[in-house]
Amino acid sequence: MAANTTNLEGLKSPEILVKSPSNADFRVCVAPMMDWTDRHCRYFHRLLSPRARLYTEMVTSAALVRGKQLRLLEHSQQEHPVALQLGGSDPHELAQAARFGAEAGYDEINLNVGCPSDRVQSGRFGACLMREPALVGDCVKAMRGAVAVPVTVKCRIGVDDQDDYAGLQHFTETMLEAGVEVLVVHARKAWLQGLSPKENREIPPLDYERVYRLKREFPQLVVVINGGITTVAEVQAHLAQLDGVMLGRAAYHDPYLLAQVEAALYGEPLPQRADVLRHLQPYVEAELARGTALKHVTRHLLGLYQGEPGARAFRRTLSEGAHLPGAGWALLEQAQAPCSVAA
Repeated sequence: MAANTTNLEGLKSPEILVKSPSNADFRVCVAPMMDWTDRHCRYFHRLLSPRARLYTEMVTSAALVRGKQLRLLEHSQQEHPVALQLGGSDPHELAQAARFGAEAGYDEINLNVGCPSDRVQSGRFGACLMREPALVGDCVKAMRGAVAVPVTVKCRIGVDDQDDYAGLQHFTETMLEAGVEVLVVHARKAWLQGLSPKENREIPPLDYERVYRLKREFPQLVVVINGGITTVAEVQAHLAQLDGVMLGRAAYHDPYLLAQVEAALYGEPLPQRADVLRHLQPYVEAELARGTALKHVTRHLLGLYQGEPGARAFRRTLSEGAHLPGAGWALLEQAQAPCSVAA
């Protein structure tokens, strides 16, 4: 689906009938990941998991409102349920950006209060906003006043020296007062100085119990946990305590995990990896016809055969061939052939 190109001028706040989210809507989510969860990735993930809630890469409110880059909202109907993640700290600007997202058809607008990168900090959004819960609350109120779809927040358990439960508790209370019904919590704190974004995903220790405690003390809140979750068994264990689980890099590097989670939670038969690729063929051919280079799609497929015979040859064939002029569907058939023989 092409992005909605609604005029940016003259926006007025309509009377909004806000939809309340269901706990079941958030049982399994795929995290927003910069440079990874683009529209091609999300389409592929949807083939593996019919029910998972998918998230876009973070899009800044400034890019939509001031930069008028509404092309960033492009997505296909097959991706639903799909959420738009926004980054920003200006309530009015975020409200406008949220409205563009809702008009483009997104099922949820998520506010990023967890990213620790220097670029995000310089723009006064992401994890540094955990120090300003009142401002985040104002942003949420403005966004909720602009759209009918749920407005959710993704945060950390703390930031820098603000690393006690009381800080997370106060942040959560402020979010509830602002009308937040769904909180996605990365169960690590963020260090804004001294650690890279990659190190912030690995070095601060995970504290799942803090997130469990949050759910116990705020039972009315839909709480989704994120961070370090890599197996079906871990997903099931978290769901015994919480409303949802958000998978990040594990789902990207080993995307078949999404199908395994779907099978475990909903009884869906596991699809054959080769069948997943066959279902992807019409999408790939349509994208090639509109001028998309094959490499932009296949870079998300490299982990499909992770741990399976032929996986290395599959990755190598796609990595070496997808960027070449004229590369098309035949390359995926060539890449998959050793895997079929091994099977």
